[in-house]
Amino acid sequence: HTCTHTHTQSCYIYSSEPHCGDFVSLLLVASTGDQTSCQDDVDMTWHPLGSHWRNSKCMDCDCSSCCAAYSTPTQFPSDCVAVFDPTACEYIVHKKNDPSEICPVFAAVG
Repeated sequence: HTCTHTHTQSCYIYSSEPHCGDFVSLLLVASTGDQTSCQDDVDMTWHPLGSHWRNSKCMDCDCSSCCAAYSTPTQFPSDCVAVFDPTACEYIVHKKNDPSEICPVFAAVG
């Protein structure tokens, strides 16, 4: 990771993980004495170094990167549609004319 902007005790870090798609996370890492933490730029919440969390955009994060916590369906029957459920952090694939009928997913990314 590269420090792109430095203050006396903080550094903005841009990280991009190839296995996590194109998501780029900006985390603010601050050190005060023995305590080190980072800030999730989506929720503006602070987390201790070494911790893991899921933010409101369904990204699983640590202080160095964030990755999608879900897979995106890419192949399913043409009479079906993929709908993202932000509460469950997952796609539901169902019949276009009947949301109660779940469809099979043949391939997904993530």
